[in-house]
Amino acid sequence: MTLLHRTHRALALALASGALLAGAAQPARALEEIQLRMPLLDTNFSIKLSELRDPDRLFAGTSDLAQLNQATNGTIGRTLVELLNSPLPLQTKAVVTESVGSPLLSQALLLVSALIGVDGVPINLTSMALESALQQASAKGNLTMLNVLQAMPGTTASIDLERGLFALKRLASQQQPADRLLAAQPAGTESPALSRPGPLTVQRRETILAVPYRPEPLRLVVISPTQGANGRLVLISHGLWDSPRSFEGWARHLASHGYTVLMPYHPGSDQSQQQAMLSGKVPPPGPAELRRRPMDITALIDGAAAGKLGLPPGLKTDSVVVLGQSWGATTALQLAGATPSAALLEKFCRDVMNPSRNLSWVLQCSFLSSADRAGLSDPRVKAVVAVSPPMSLLFSAGAAKAMNARVLLVSGSRDFVVPAGPEAIAPMAAEARALGGGHRLVLAKGGDHFNLGSPYAEAGGPLRRLILAWVNGTFAAGPAAVPGPAAPSLLPPDGWGDATIPLADVTAQLKGWSP
Repeated sequence: MTLLHRTHRALALALASGALLAGAAQPARALEEIQLRMPLLDTNFSIKLSELRDPDRLFAGTSDLAQLNQATNGTIGRTLVELLNSPLPLQTKAVVTESVGSPLLSQALLLVSALIGVDGVPINLTSMALESALQQASAKGNLTMLNVLQAMPGTTASIDLERGLFALKRLASQQQPADRLLAAQPAGTESPALSRPGPLTVQRRETILAVPYRPEPLRLVVISPTQGANGRLVLISHGLWDSPRSFEGWARHLASHGYTVLMPYHPGSDQSQQQAMLSGKVPPPGPAELRRRPMDITALIDGAAAGKLGLPPGLKTDSVVVLGQSWGATTALQLAGATPSAALLEKFCRDVMNPSRNLSWVLQCSFLSSADRAGLSDPRVKAVVAVSPPMSLLFSAGAAKAMNARVLLVSGSRDFVVPAGPEAIAPMAAEARALGGGHRLVLAKGGDHFNLGSPYAEAGGPLRRLILAWVNGTFAAGPAAVPGPAAPSLLPPDGWGDATIPLADVTAQLKGWSP
């Protein structure tokens, strides 16, 4: 199953539970009608839930949707009825029983509740009311979105399309800064030396490492040369509900050039955790994982140093590079010395109409209770590559002052999960004006949250040249790799670009950048 499909399953959980958040209270009349508020037309559009059981009911109905369906000879109705009557891809009752009270779920429901209201019912949530509504929906057979809607109390739900339009316009505005910077900067070219696999044969294996802070041993993937390793260590941290498989192409490309690469499964937030959550066996990832993830990386460095992982002899562990994507990129920034703080989380997490709000705030705001205890830098980490990190609220202004490692931040211009404007450009511009520590921002034209990684078979994907160049530059710089106003560049002037997804280094434009 692809990462996108797994994301859709997670969204199904949020939407199903979010609908209940808007209406779950004391037992009341079942929901009968939905009113779509359409401000541009200054009117409401009615939908009767009873008409959505099958196409014949909708064709014979009297609601606004039924009349539109009749005018289109049933075209709209068939699609909508099929969608709402499809079984949800999760055991929802068990999921919600485990998830009620979870900070991650609460933040997801906050977004949904901002768009949906039930007439006469306050927006609140109790586990008892939620389970009661789910039991009613489950009693009708397969749990579907229509069953969930009809289990809501009240008589009429209102969906505010004005707020939906605001959210779409907000996302577009968050992507515009990347477009402006990319238009003013030529894309990098491709160097064959960075493009081609290296001369070394590569092997992949999995192993485990016992760690004291987790109940089970830590699983990890090791990708390394079969012989001729250069003694240098790189680690890769995956994102939320993902696994090393999505980034093994990065590791394979590096290993063919001599590097040994370690890739942990973060058990509190990886793909298997998501599968267990969707089956109702465990709650969503908790705030403690913000601290445990960097501990996983540090534990692997310790294990390599102690000779516990069966790695090639002569491996140096006092100077390493960490790569990460999404939450894994946030983990890399923590190891580089960026210290999380609850200050901005406390200020903005309840502000659903904030112009900088984006989907990544759901994850960031779930860390409110743990942020102040998650500063876990590792001085052995000398540089990181952070691809699409959620960061704008988690790290307060000036967080880079104490960083021990150089940062290459990569952001896609079409990333709707962690949009470049608020999550990459704004924070990097602020740090560039204040510090100028030798950190770099590269924008990927057309890059989204899912197309910058690479499975093993693809041997590196669009970022393979950029990653190899940054890793080579870090180890070549030695002690000079540390951040500072006079820090030398770790990237060559060119050669690290990509023809399919153009990459541009916009760092020089950041000091004069304004929203």
